[in-house]
Amino acid sequence: MSNPSDVPPQQPGAHPPPPQQPGAHPPPPPGSVPPAGPEQPPGYQAPPPGYQAPPPGYQAPPPGYEAPPPGYQAPPPGYQGQPAPTGGFRFEMPADRPRSFSDALPAGGLSGMFKVTAMPTELKVSYWIWLIGGLLGILGGIIGLFGSFVIIAFAPPLGLLVFVLVLVALVLATAQIILAMKMKEGREWARFALTVLVGISLVLAIVSAGVAAGRGGGGLPGFFISLAATVLMWLPNSQAWFVAHRGRI
Repeated sequence: MSNPSDVPPQQPGAHPPPPQQPGAHPPPPPGSVPPAGPEQPPGYQAPPPGYQAPPPGYQAPPPGYEAPPPGYQAPPPGYQGQPAPTGGFRFEMPADRPRSFSDALPAGGLSGMFKVTAMPTELKVSYWIWLIGGLLGILGGIIGLFGSFVIIAFAPPLGLLVFVLVLVALVLATAQIILAMKMKEGREWARFALTVLVGISLVLAIVSAGVAAGRGGGGLPGFFISLAATVLMWLPNSQAWFVAHRGRI
């Protein structure tokens, strides 16, 4: 009877087994199947069922990263956030324009003329200056029409010139009210048009002063009031409000 600890004799022509290195795992016994995949380190925990591995190139978040709350929606591609208002007066061309004639008219008509939305104080003051100035311009234009008729009866060439100036003033006053209401809606092109309107009113005031032969200073006081309203539209708080409304229109 043979002893189990005896080593079987080596077959003729077979190579002797290589010596085992210190610290190496012993070879598996004959007939055993090694486990599939790399050997896991001690303390490894298998992922839960349904776990999906991250895509190639995924970078883990830095230490201290907090996940967004439930229901958070990521900003659209290219979003850069709202720029903070910077100090100083800044002028820039409008980023929008009216797409049609109806788009140039106030939304809802003239019913919201005396309603002021959530705007900075600078824009509220500017809006009321434009609105009240436009209403007074229409009232003065109507009175001027009757005065031009009287002048035509005594001096036709001068009366016709006054009549044309009064008509232009009426058109500008009406446009001023409409543009002020569009400016209140956050339209940058309306703000730009009001700025151009100040330059036209200056020319009109100088011509009116010349026609009046220097009596009363013409419409220069109204020009300076419109100039103040224009400056208020371009202050930093007003500029930031227009920029914030670019994506809402």
